[in-house]
Amino acid sequence: MSIKVRFFASLSDMVGESEVELEFAEGLTVLDVWAKTSPDDPLPSGSLFAINHNYSEPEDVLKDGDEIAFFPPLTGG
Repeated sequence: MSIKVRFFASLSDMVGESEVELEFAEGLTVLDVWAKTSPDDPLPSGSLFAINHNYSEPEDVLKDGDEIAFFPPLTGG
């Protein structure tokens, strides 16, 4: 199975890429994807995720052909 993984802003800097293709077995969650793409860096608290342009939860399971995006914590004022 294959998915597209996109990283934005500071998360792209952490991973060293803005986009990767990932091959995986069934049952991969959002957090599993982060662990596979950035094994040495914990996911920053407050990060956001989207699967196929819909916000998702860290335990959501991906399926073949999905696109997942990781966004850094947002701040505002």
